[in-house]
Amino acid sequence: MTYHPLSFLHRLVWTALMAALLAVGAYMHFPLWGVPFSMQPLFALLAGMLLGPAHGSAAVALYLVAGLVGLPVFAGGKAGLAVLIGPTGGYLFGFLVCAGLAGLAVTPGPWTWRRGGLWGLAGLAGVYLLGVAQLRLVLDVNWSKALTIGFMPFIVFDLVKLAVAVTVADRLRAKGLAPS
Repeated sequence: MTYHPLSFLHRLVWTALMAALLAVGAYMHFPLWGVPFSMQPLFALLAGMLLGPAHGSAAVALYLVAGLVGLPVFAGGKAGLAVLIGPTGGYLFGFLVCAGLAGLAVTPGPWTWRRGGLWGLAGLAGVYLLGVAQLRLVLDVNWSKALTIGFMPFIVFDLVKLAVAVTVADRLRAKGLAPS
């Protein structure tokens, strides 16, 4: 890998782009039983798979800070601390974990479909672990009910998003378009 003087700037632009795509993914949502079905898992996975764990997580952190300071970037155009401590806040923090874990598919070692899929699954597990746990606490329901409303309706769609993320990351890497 050769060093280019603008590579750091290039990575920062990609980080900002992925944060913006997370916001766009939030607007591409459909409310289901209190937890919106959105495209955010796709973009959290892509952030990690394209940028690596540090910059992928930084993209999600930038997105979360934007929502925290009042920009309407969360699902349904919502913003603020109330969203982060509400029923869906755990999923938002889970995206941070997701990008970090999915980013491990590229470090250390080369990108492969298998690594992307396995680390992507780990990332989705992080989203669901934090998301369902906070949903359970905030709504004061048992684990069975929390899994029923916060996991079961979404897992199949999120596995499809994982397959799309791995495919997109693979294609961008093959064409040399992913950040280096």
